[in-house]
Amino acid sequence: MTTTTIAPANTLVIRPATEADYPHIARITLDSYLHAGHFDDPDHEYLQFVAQVAARHAAAEILVAERDGKVIGSVTLVRHGSEYADIALPGELEFRMLVVDPEVQRSGAGRALLNAVIARAREIDEVHTISLTTGGHWIAARALYEADGFTHASERDWYVPNTEIVLVVYTYVL
Repeated sequence: MTTTTIAPANTLVIRPATEADYPHIARITLDSYLHAGHFDDPDHEYLQFVAQVAARHAAAEILVAERDGKVIGSVTLVRHGSEYADIALPGELEFRMLVVDPEVQRSGAGRALLNAVIARAREIDEVHTISLTTGGHWIAARALYEADGFTHASERDWYVPNTEIVLVVYTYVL
């Protein structure tokens, strides 16, 4: 007799990204940034950059959130010295582009991805701190990070080159 175990509906799985996930990651990233009002133009240079998931994955670790077989979110993990690192210092794991499909935001997927980042950082011996950059006016994202123990490192805040857009830095000491 064969026994089959069926996962309950709405099971959320966090796992490493695969090549088959790339189109979903690109779509979710673009949709998230546009939906949140961070950009008005889907052809914006930065959005075109983040849509290049294969290139990003070649240089960084990407985790996805999958619910009922469908990718609904992702996050990119980068180390100091990576071409994708904006702010990581030695001993830091920086995460970027933590996004959840706008259709399922506020479902716990963002927090699950954040918890996976923390767990992954704890697995890397030389990492003692997690860092991230977020928009100064991205209230929901900032609230999530602060609720999970991240601290605003205001001395590390920076501006998008050639703009007046301030980006704020958060850190989490392991």
